[in-house]
Amino acid sequence: MPKELLLQVTPEIAANELLLKDYLSKQIKVIPQEIEHVSILKRSIDARQKVVKINLKVLIYLKGDTFQENILQLPDYPNVSNAQEVIVVGAGPAGLFAALQLIELGLKPIVIERGKDVRGRRRDLKAINRDHIVDEDSNYCFGEGGAGTYSDGKLYTRSKKRGDVNRILELLVAYGATSDILVDAHPHIGTNKLPKIIEDIREKIKECGGQVLFETRVTDILIKNNEVEGVVVQNGDRILANKLILATGHSARDIFELLDRKKIFIEAKPFALGVRAEHPQSLIDSIQYSCDFRGELLPPAPYSIVKQVGGRGMYSFCMCPGGVIAPCATSPGEVVTNGWSPSKRDQATANSGIVVELKLEDFKPFAKFGALAGMEFQKSIEQKAWHLAGQTQKVPAQKMIDFTQSKVSKDIPKTSYVPGTTPVELGQVFPGFLTQILREGFTAFGKSMRGYLTNEAILHAPESRTSSPVRIPRDGITLEHLQIKGLYPCGEGAGYAGGIISAAIDGEKCALKIGESLNKNPRIIA
Repeated sequence: MPKELLLQVTPEIAANELLLKDYLSKQIKVIPQEIEHVSILKRSIDARQKVVKINLKVLIYLKGDTFQENILQLPDYPNVSNAQEVIVVGAGPAGLFAALQLIELGLKPIVIERGKDVRGRRRDLKAINRDHIVDEDSNYCFGEGGAGTYSDGKLYTRSKKRGDVNRILELLVAYGATSDILVDAHPHIGTNKLPKIIEDIREKIKECGGQVLFETRVTDILIKNNEVEGVVVQNGDRILANKLILATGHSARDIFELLDRKKIFIEAKPFALGVRAEHPQSLIDSIQYSCDFRGELLPPAPYSIVKQVGGRGMYSFCMCPGGVIAPCATSPGEVVTNGWSPSKRDQATANSGIVVELKLEDFKPFAKFGALAGMEFQKSIEQKAWHLAGQTQKVPAQKMIDFTQSKVSKDIPKTSYVPGTTPVELGQVFPGFLTQILREGFTAFGKSMRGYLTNEAILHAPESRTSSPVRIPRDGITLEHLQIKGLYPCGEGAGYAGGIISAAIDGEKCALKIGESLNKNPRIIA
């Protein structure tokens, strides 16, 4: 019978199979040769003390125990070419996993994506980085795989109560992700590896008889007697179905405006907004690992920090060790930042969103926009930053200590943000209350993480697309819109997810509810 053990070891032991077997043999009082195999079930880093340790949960197989490698298989998807059709708007994680679940249920998904496939997106990403040209339908936010494809691929989620996290991780492994994501406490695929996985998911949807339509933007939702009948796309074509999963992501402002025009109930939702801070990765390593040099056995150090400042939370968001900052505008005349890391996290810089919680009352100057007040607040900051930085995809930037002292930085070094930066006193970008909280917060951060508050750190503004500024309300049981039958608001854009995993889970849940409504015997929803 295999033995399960929790242990804490040095990075050297964790990285070396022979050393680990030797260590375990002493723990369970057998000779090393008696250990046939060691499976690592969970792995995390404990850097709270000066000596960094690795936490492991292992399963030890001794001679006589049967070890069989668990090779994850894809579900036995049926062919749904002639099955009942369900429209899925958006090919991000919510939409793609909804489509896969629909196929499992014997339903035919028609996935409609305004952007291009993963390969086609690359040319448009190059255009925004090098030529400052923003394609409104193809960018870091829009296109196959959604924002996650080219903005890091973090799979960590705190939303364990929302559904089966392991199911999503196992599906990703079956589609080609490394099995490490099943083990690591903070799993990460990497922007360089996600596109192939997304491609394989798309090909499976098509192979099973589903449809995936790229460069197809929804311009209207057909509704009769408060029931969905289908959608209209930009060339005037109608795609008909009485079930519609709306999984358009948090930046699809035209969809929010469409719903508002059609008087389909939506509501403003608080979100968080701030800057993206970039440090040398070596500096973050030295702070987090209490060492001068990280070495090869430890990964580039992340950080997570939260403070209460002026009655509001200020915290790190989407921290990218060994990563870069990317331009994530979705329309000309605005600038937006985000961050990502390749799978090896081997870039020289670390970056993180540092954002402040907003409240609905902050949107009062935009009250005339009703449910879109938060979106207009967000848009106003992005547009102001664009003007201040020179009306290109350059972003306003300032050294961190200079920002806390309201000083324009005269000599900002080159950062990982390819379009470039313009020295700006960032107090000009944000409302006064937000600027004050950020200044106080960075000072507080510096007291918690000695060395964090430094002019080696460059602030880029704004980090504004942390979550949707709109919620599309739905019934807590059926997951249908409260007003429109057959409309299933889903994922980040509808206000029900906050990352790849939670969005994928929400997509599956909406598909399962559709199956339930059609008596398709769905599996139990966690």
